[in-house]
Amino acid sequence: MKQRIITAILAMIVFIPFVLYGHWPFILFVYFLATIGLFELMRMKRLPVLSLPGITGFAFLWIALLPGSTHFVFTKSEWIVLFSLLLLTYTVLSKNKFTMEDAGFVMLAMVYVAMGFYYFMEARTQSGDEGLATVFLVLFIVWATDTGAYFVGKAIGKNKLWPEISPNKTIEGALGGILLACVVGLVFQMIHPFHYGFLAIAGTAILISIVGQMGDLVESAFKRYFGVKDSGNLLPGHGGILDRLDSVLFVFPVLHLIHFIG
Repeated sequence: MKQRIITAILAMIVFIPFVLYGHWPFILFVYFLATIGLFELMRMKRLPVLSLPGITGFAFLWIALLPGSTHFVFTKSEWIVLFSLLLLTYTVLSKNKFTMEDAGFVMLAMVYVAMGFYYFMEARTQSGDEGLATVFLVLFIVWATDTGAYFVGKAIGKNKLWPEISPNKTIEGALGGILLACVVGLVFQMIHPFHYGFLAIAGTAILISIVGQMGDLVESAFKRYFGVKDSGNLLPGHGGILDRLDSVLFVFPVLHLIHFIG
């Protein structure tokens, strides 16, 4: 526990200034985090980074993270088509040593990482103070969800939420996380009002909490499938980048879909 606390404090000391400052330093920092995230997934699958699929995956990731509607020769959707065809062609060139399953994994992995971090950047780069407030609202709600789920689950948790995926999570803990997330969202609204009513913010907080927990379960499913304890070891006591940001990678795209950001 002591190691986890020390690592969390050091990570915040590094992370928060980039979020506060924004602009190009923040964008470059997100590129760094996303690159490590995709590397962690590739390592789970035991796919060599210095291979055609590995290079293709990182190339797509970096292009997909380009701010706004920035194009690099092709549009982003056209790059998806090109990289998909390239990966499928490689299944033939490798004589099925690189399989259809491998190609599907690389495509899904790079889209999963790219969309989460892209909309994280989009949220922060909104005009005025709204972007910064949105990012902190999401972070506070995700942290509140984790805290509420941990303490409520430990105190009264009896019914397993999804034992095949994450044996320690309970239904009571999940509900406790949602409740605390809702409280934190409403407190945040009182301190920094958004252009929404309290009911809308409460509903958004509940949605963020639920989606964030699903993102956490998805990452747990990855690790259980590939037989690893953590996605990486960059953060002692916490695991890898995906272990810490799995909820965020799910939340920001959903907030974009409901037009809360972007």
